[in-house]
Amino acid sequence: MDNIDMNTIVSEALSFLEPETDGREIRWTLHPMPRVHADSEMIRQVWINLLSNAIKYTRNRESAEIEIGAINEDKEDVFFIRDNGTGFDMNYSQKLFGVFQRLHTHNEFEGTGIGLANVRQVINRHRGRTWAVGEMNSGATFYFSLPRN
Repeated sequence: MDNIDMNTIVSEALSFLEPETDGREIRWTLHPMPRVHADSEMIRQVWINLLSNAIKYTRNRESAEIEIGAINEDKEDVFFIRDNGTGFDMNYSQKLFGVFQRLHTHNEFEGTGIGLANVRQVINRHRGRTWAVGEMNSGATFYFSLPRN
């Protein structure tokens, strides 16, 4: 495990995803985040998967809004990414983190259906939690937690 600066990891993930944002109007709000004890490569992939989804599911918005931050809880840090994109029906939220589970058709949004499953697997390996809250046509917020050592 590494002592990593989450702000740096998010910046690296955003740089990696820059080609996906080319020509888009996206208003980013980045809040300061804490350092964590985690595998830096795995956590970077978590952010890439979550940010890529936020970029993808806001592309039908004239002006996308994506917010990234953290909440200091009692025994863990909770990280979030909130967007004003397509959202999802909460009745199907249990499917979000399953392998090959998609809530939108491939014609609407490309993808393999393994990104969020990978997120859950990595966060579980770090003894954390994953969940999401959304509303159809009103965006979504994806959360993951990492315990404090």
